[in-house]
Amino acid sequence: MNTDNKFGRMLKEQRQAHGLTQRELAARIDVKASHVAYLETGQRKPSLALLGRIADTLRLDRQRLFVMAHPEARAMMPPSKPLRSKTPKEAWRALLNDRALLNRYQVTKRELQALKQLSMLGYAMTRREFVAIVTLIRRDPEDE
Repeated sequence: MNTDNKFGRMLKEQRQAHGLTQRELAARIDVKASHVAYLETGQRKPSLALLGRIADTLRLDRQRLFVMAHPEARAMMPPSKPLRSKTPKEAWRALLNDRALLNRYQVTKRELQALKQLSMLGYAMTRREFVAIVTLIRRDPEDE
């Protein structure tokens, strides 16, 4: 179990505040009840898609959930507020159109899929931040 499991504790508190059992939350976010238990005890980290479903179900901020579930990403994120100069869709297109950057960092299709999911969190990102996330993905010890 993760000794600093802020995400898991918050998930349990929010689930209980909404009057849901682990089984009921699991049904709403399309996972098994055991997966909810693993998340709450810090034995698993949620995927970006699952974070989105949790946020929608419990009416929570997606970026806050992401940082709580993946605290190592905080160092790579902007200090306080999300960028407003581009929409997430524009930021995503800018990354896809920058073939030189994608080639230089040898971004794989799998990594692009993860970045696309991250862009669904609803915050515009710079290409630099996308590259920082790729670095995080490559260093994640839980990655298969």
